[in-house]
This record gives sequence, structure tokens and C-alpha cells, in this order.
Amino acid sequence: MAAVGTWTFSLPAVEKMRALILEGVNSLDCVEKAMSDVENNPETGPYIVGRGGYPNRDGIVQCDAAIMEGHPGRFGAVAALAGVGTPLAVARKVMENSPHSMLVGSGALAFAREQGFSIEDNADMMSEKSSNAYQMFCEEDRSVKAHDTLGLIALDLHGNITVGVSTSGTPFKYPGRVGDSPLPGCGLYADIRAGAAAATGDGDKILCYCPTFHVVQLMKQGFSPAAACHSVIQDIQHQAGKNMFEFGLIAMNMKGEVGVASSVPFPYVVWSQSTNTIHQFQQSPYSP
Repeated sequence: MAAVGTWTFSLPAVEKMRALILEGVNSLDCVEKAMSDVENNPETGPYIVGRGGYPNRDGIVQCDAAIMEGHPGRFGAVAALAGVGTPLAVARKVMENSPHSMLVGSGALAFAREQGFSIEDNADMMSEKSSNAYQMFCEEDRSVKAHDTLGLIALDLHGNITVGVSTSGTPFKYPGRVGDSPLPGCGLYADIRAGAAAATGDGDKILCYCPTFHVVQLMKQGFSPAAACHSVIQDIQHQAGKNMFEFGLIAMNMKGEVGVASSVPFPYVVWSQSTNTIHQFQQSPYSP
């Protein structure tokens, strides 16, 4: 059994997934509960996740989130969702309680309200840091460079695997902008016959390549997670050439083996039941 998360700020989430997995909690609950703690914490907002994340150009925090189970392959997502500190939980409700797989904008907001989520004022979704950054953007057209997204994968004691992603998106984005994160096959993908993968980075570029679907398909063909991630990064680098963008991939197969590849220095966090230790690693950029 195992858990993995993107970037160093996923450490508390991986620690929580470890505890839940060892208690016998299913992977779907593990990912949602671990993700919610980070999403709803304004201290991690500057990593482009949930409460405290940077707003769009109109000053509104709009979040994208998605979740997918390896079995039975269910998927749910929300995009451009405002006023909810735990957007992944709403994405799960879309998956479980809606005939649809994705809801966006005002529709996602109405659905969240119907499902009993508290809808907060935008001011409560902001932090002092994000408010100050937005003021600088308005007054001096000064943006911030940040493409972090929280991606989590959990393999539980019952043999199921779940992947989830959550982000507040590119700082000061155009209202309604949607990146790769909530799109199946782009920001995340899971298949119990192979494993799961999640992506992070420049979502406007990532979504052009469907990388997580590609990784999982390669694992289904017998590639290790590391070889699958490396192959996909290599293929995208070949296509993008000098225009290569910020991009990171994590993957896990049904043995709990983890693979990572990236175009930039990419820290990630891993727990494996075989060692029962949590390790932080730094992936070096792929060099063609």
C-alpha cells in the first residue's frame, strides 16, 4: 500500500493518507480527507490551492478539482467553482450524486449549495497574501509565477487506487479559465488494471497532451511508473522543443511502485507500507 503527493507542501496530506490507509480506510476517502485539509488551509493557498489561492483577474477565487477511482473508473470534477473551501469534496459529490461528470461555474456553485456545502463570501476565500498580490496586480500589473497543483494518489488495503487533484489555477487568470487539472486524462487518470497518474505545471499547455492517460496506458502495457512518466515527458519534450513548459508527472502502479518525471526540479513526497516511512525526493528535470 502506498501514497504519493506532488510538491513538498503535500507532506501533511501524505502523512494523513498513510494513517487512514493503515486504518483500513478506502482510497477515495483517503484522498478526499487529505486533500481537504490542504485546500481549506490559507497557509497553503500560495501554492495555488483552495482557500488563500490567488484570484482571477476580477478578484474572485475560482477553483478546479477532480477525483477518479481505479475501480469502477468513476470520475467527478468541478471547474471555476467559487465560494467553497473544499472543492474536491464537491467534485466527489458530482461523481456520486449527479448524472454528470463535471460541473462548472454557477452550475457547480448551485450543485454545491444543493449538496449542503456552505457558500462563503469571496473575502473569506482570500488571505492577506493573496489580497496583497491582487492589489499589486491591479495597481502595477505585477503577476506572480506559480504553477503548483496538489495531486494525491492513494493505494489502499483493499486493492483500489484513487487519484485527486485540486488547484485555484493560474494567478489572475481570465474568469472561467479551466486548466488541465479537472480534465480526465490530462490532470489525472486512474485504472485499476494499471494504476494512476497526476500532472502539475502549466495547465494551459499540459491539457494539449493528455499525459496522465498516456502514462496509465503505458503502465497497462507493462511499463514501470518511472519508465512510463519518462517516456511521456520525452515525447512531449520532442513535440514542444524549445517551447517546453513547466510540467511534472507522478504515477503509481498497483504494486505501489511510484514513478516521477518533470521538465523542472520537482519535489514530491512518498509513503510505502513496505518501509512504513515517508520520504521527500527531488526529481531532476528531464534532459533530452
